[in-house]
Amino acid sequence: MKLHELKNVVGAIHRKKRVGCGEGGGHGKTSGRGGKGQTARSGGSIRPGFEGGQMPLYRKLPHRGFNQAAFRVEPIIVNVGDLARLDATITEVNVTVLANAGLVRHDEKFLKVLGDGEITRALKVTASKFSESAKAKIEKAGGQAIVA
Repeated sequence: MKLHELKNVVGAIHRKKRVGCGEGGGHGKTSGRGGKGQTARSGGSIRPGFEGGQMPLYRKLPHRGFNQAAFRVEPIIVNVGDLARLDATITEVNVTVLANAGLVRHDEKFLKVLGDGEITRALKVTASKFSESAKAKIEKAGGQAIVA
């Protein structure tokens, strides 16, 4: 069976209901939009939570607490395996070096090094955070993991 040989099951395709095409069609005159007013017009809609000018429920209820989600700073993740692929002449790694290598953007501040991959050469890595496995792998290769 090929894609051009596929057929729809009988009854799977319906013709589009043509609203506003006379009273005999079942959806004539107002075309299922009710009477006059805002919702009868094209482009007319009422936003969710609007109660016709009455004080809406979400404004009546008390708002309690505080949430840090709006101010959260996500770390930029770099793995130990990514550090191993850097140029062999590089001995010190920081955000600027990684940005020049194309691994992170230039304006990144919060860098976290994770332990996925292997590293064989000694690197002096400066980052905001290190996972335990990343720190162990860097130090096992003879390098340093510096928290800045």
